[in-house]
Amino acid sequence: MQHDLFSSLDSLLSVPAGAGGFLIREMTGQYRPAEADEVLLAAQQLLGAQVRGSDVMSSPAVVREFLKLRLGQLPHEVFAVVHLDSQNRVIDYVEMFRGTVSQTSVYPREVVRDALLRNTCALLLVHNHPLC
Repeated sequence: MQHDLFSSLDSLLSVPAGAGGFLIREMTGQYRPAEADEVLLAAQQLLGAQVRGSDVMSSPAVVREFLKLRLGQLPHEVFAVVHLDSQNRVIDYVEMFRGTVSQTSVYPREVVRDALLRNTCALLLVHNHPLC
């Protein structure tokens, strides 16, 4: 078993630096190197799955750190909603509306509808101002 682990690590380390280390399986069953945006999308989905129900928004500092990870480096404006349960645990984080560098359109009816569909007890309404 130890030999298998080391041989698989060796194969991972032997991947050329420009080729990346992650592969995507196509619908045909063939594998290809993953693009950077595909890796980032997969990482965001994984983080999103881990966040649901685990983070408790217990103070403004916790909320600030949570949002800094989500919104800190975006080059455009977004209006996002953090859905919370009755214990202030994160149900979901949703970037509902995306704008340009200087504006975002928000439709309150859509925010309320989304909150009702998720059975949300509390909302954090979030809007960023990207660095230009």
